[in-house]
Amino acid sequence: MIDPEGEHGVTLSHRETVTDWAAVRGADIRFASVTVSENTNWRDAAAERNLAGAQHVGIHTGARHYARPGAVHDQADHFVRTASALGAFAPGSLAPALEVEAPSVDDRFIKTWIKHVRHAARVERVLVYAGLDCWTNRLHPDKWADSEVVLWLVRHNEIPGRPGWFHSRLGLHQHGFGTGLPGVDGPIAQDAVVYPFKLSDVLL
Repeated sequence: MIDPEGEHGVTLSHRETVTDWAAVRGADIRFASVTVSENTNWRDAAAERNLAGAQHVGIHTGARHYARPGAVHDQADHFVRTASALGAFAPGSLAPALEVEAPSVDDRFIKTWIKHVRHAARVERVLVYAGLDCWTNRLHPDKWADSEVVLWLVRHNEIPGRPGWFHSRLGLHQHGFGTGLPGVDGPIAQDAVVYPFKLSDVLL
């Protein structure tokens, strides 16, 4: 159940299918992050349709890159080219996101990717998306998370916006992955803004 008073969103990879973005917006979904690229050459063929559909109904929509070890500059360039062509850096979009899961994607990779994307896309605000194990055991955001970097924690505890882990730059919480959201065929990841952040704090 989505709290209508909160600021909620969804996360899409190439596996999720949205059939009616208007119905998604009607369920009080206000932002969406769409995986558009991975590594140095893969792109999601459905990303253009998803971004356009979400933007059309007034959902703040942003692009996300799935990181793979190595070639960080090439990955950043591939992401920026792909996301730019989709209009994902327009004012009011959800800030661009880096998804970190692969074990060899470390603090140095993240810091370099952020710097390169900022320069190439001419944006400042960036989101970094990772699971609880990454944040607690592997990553050290104090080394690279300045005032325009927002951390995004994936922890499916079903308590929107209350992830049970704290960092001063933690602004988004992926709290669940399930069915029942109107306009979506099958399960989808659901997210919430973490207080004291506001939706405007994660937008371009």
